[in-house]
Amino acid sequence: MDQTRKVGWYGLGSMGLFMALNLHKKLKSDGSALTYSNRTLSKGEVLSQAGALPKNGMTELGRECDDIFLMVSTDAVLKGLINELLQSDIDLKGKTIIDCSTTHPDTATEVSTLLQAAGAEFVASPVFGANTVAEAGRLLFAMAGSQSAIQRLEPLIVGVMGRKVVNMGENPKDSSLLKVTGNVLLVVFLEAIAETQVLAEKNGLGTSVMEEVIFENFGPVLGGYSRRMTTGSYAPKEGQAGFAVSNTIKDAKHALRIAQDLDVRMPALDIATNNMLSAKAYGGENLDGAALYGTLRSQSGLSFWSNESRQS
Repeated sequence: MDQTRKVGWYGLGSMGLFMALNLHKKLKSDGSALTYSNRTLSKGEVLSQAGALPKNGMTELGRECDDIFLMVSTDAVLKGLINELLQSDIDLKGKTIIDCSTTHPDTATEVSTLLQAAGAEFVASPVFGANTVAEAGRLLFAMAGSQSAIQRLEPLIVGVMGRKVVNMGENPKDSSLLKVTGNVLLVVFLEAIAETQVLAEKNGLGTSVMEEVIFENFGPVLGGYSRRMTTGSYAPKEGQAGFAVSNTIKDAKHALRIAQDLDVRMPALDIATNNMLSAKAYGGENLDGAALYGTLRSQSGLSFWSNESRQS
């Protein structure tokens, strides 16, 4: 790892904060520190207390840092941050932007083209895994872009924020395409588990025994999806939802748009997306992507809210 290059981070949501904390721990052990920013800077208080260095906005971050990781919620936010850098007086030559967000492949191509024209490198690096996996530093990174940059960055990723890098080659579009395609499984698994748990409740088996079967037969990933429903985390009583339903809908729509362009039918994903849209319309923004469980409950004569979730 080149310790002369300053490392920055922008984006402290439910995933980004854990990733930034793990990255800072690594940098601190090497005698350095993470420089960070966020739209709401106070969300980084735990980073500041750990010795990371706050900056007011993307321009300040870009001025200070050589390698800048981004973890943001939407394509529009990513484009806005990149445009802010491009419109500043910062010399971007030699800087590398690493985007860990889930974006449409066309966005990755657009951003990469703009940054390369300004002399910077862009590495599309979306991640697979929930916020608990991010906290444990066990995410799966799908990276595409400059191979020399990826090789240089791996020591900041493997064993720090992630368990493995899947190298998708030079074209940033390809890692975004892998992430969007892979997310089809996530959303369809949520739909299948929600349908199963609603049926188990209605037929008298109960969700506890069904969750035990899911854990024992399909492992902790699908078991964790079930737990997001049965513990009420799909509509938390306090705090923010783990992975916002709006972001899950965004990811699903990216996949549906790609499928439509290729004349591929995705009926299960379409149903799941509509159920998430219905959940958001009924329960508002502070819902997890697993809130399609609430939609299926209400379609089956149960309350949208469970005994473990909030009630309105």
